[in-house]
Amino acid sequence: MLIIPAIDIKDGRVVRLTQGRFDQETVYFEKPYQVAKRWRAEGASFLHVVDLDGAKGGSLKNKESIKKIIEAVDIPIQVGGGIRTLEIVEELILMGVSKVILGTTAVNDQLLVKKGVEKFREQIVIGIDAVNGYVAIKGWQEKTKINAVDLALKIKEMGISEIIYTDILRDGTLNGPNREELINIAQKTKLKVVASGGISSLEDIKKIKDIEYLGIKGIIIGKALYAKKIDLKEAIKVAEE
Repeated sequence: MLIIPAIDIKDGRVVRLTQGRFDQETVYFEKPYQVAKRWRAEGASFLHVVDLDGAKGGSLKNKESIKKIIEAVDIPIQVGGGIRTLEIVEELILMGVSKVILGTTAVNDQLLVKKGVEKFREQIVIGIDAVNGYVAIKGWQEKTKINAVDLALKIKEMGISEIIYTDILRDGTLNGPNREELINIAQKTKLKVVASGGISSLEDIKKIKDIEYLGIKGIIIGKALYAKKIDLKEAIKVAEE
């Protein structure tokens, strides 16, 4: 199972938000590529990069920072946040991004998702961000009445094989993952699932490792790494046991 460090970019800097709230921001690093190099040096084999300004505003804003991360490390990265056109998907892939995450687009423009899957296959990943089982979009600023499992099943029909599932109420809180919801979505969809939100300890990683057999492919860790609650090397060791 993969341990995937998160690099969230806002105004060109690495930050963490609590429950996706832009007024609950902590700045950790001024230069995203430097933290990418650090996580790589500590054993990361994959990185999760989010353009928070893009997610909120609806178009990619931190392209230069993403480019510098690609240049700085020799491991694959996935990128999400404000990706609303096929042209931007293609541009990112040509830039060297391994996987492109579509979130709001999976709700508002499913034709684009379909075309993206036809053209880029498994390089398209869907980010499903939920509050109490219901999807939130536009940088988590807008809540919908769409059930997360229903959305996952719908995009599965389009050829999507992997989702990133984030429990928004857990994200940035260090309160532990929503294991029950992960089990629910993995069992009902049979998709590969990357878990995100609330990871605070090696014990949390073990709890998700225990349900890896359901198709849990990896865990994204953000605040726990930056707040030094989890050592990346130890986390990778636990995940690989």
